[in-house]
Amino acid sequence: MYIPSHFEIKDISSALKIIRENSFATLFSQHDGAPYATHLPLILDKNQLYLYGHFARPNPQWKDIKNQNVLAVFHGPHCYISPSWYETDKAVPTWNYVTVHVYGDVELIDDEKEIVDSLNDMVMKYEAPGSSYSLQDIDSSFLNDLSKGVQGFKMKINRIEGKAKLSQNHSIQRQEIVIQQLEKINNTNEQRISSLMKRNLTSLN
Repeated sequence: MYIPSHFEIKDISSALKIIRENSFATLFSQHDGAPYATHLPLILDKNQLYLYGHFARPNPQWKDIKNQNVLAVFHGPHCYISPSWYETDKAVPTWNYVTVHVYGDVELIDDEKEIVDSLNDMVMKYEAPGSSYSLQDIDSSFLNDLSKGVQGFKMKINRIEGKAKLSQNHSIQRQEIVIQQLEKINNTNEQRISSLMKRNLTSLN
């Protein structure tokens, strides 16, 4: 990924936080000699060494992904930045965004318990606190059939790159103007980007 130095996320804990908060990723590999991608949730393990996921068995990507060096892209908040907000007419439109790229090797999981455990971790992550849904309450034969319909895998994390393009290449005054404009837009992405920009400015002071 192209990362100018002022946009680079150098703190690994910040990159891991982005992964946890935006865990629906895009996984890229080579399949039949061409790039191939699947959109799927990837869960970071407790030791922060692996990403766990599951392919639907009919998805051919898993059939030749073993031991490949693959790329998982985690898309954080993003939004359009209008040049009309600036104090000059010498400006162009741009896009502010946060993303993390993870590179690693894939191992297929065939152990049924490990597959069920990783499925349970996903359920626990996404179900609301106090939810009545639990994999432990599902009929065991149904759960067994479900686990047979997916191919579990884990991706050993070899390298992480993070990029936060938050107008750091502009003056503090212009960044404050952008924040003010974004705060007027009642959309989640704009609100999240404005919050990140404010946090970034605060860390500079």
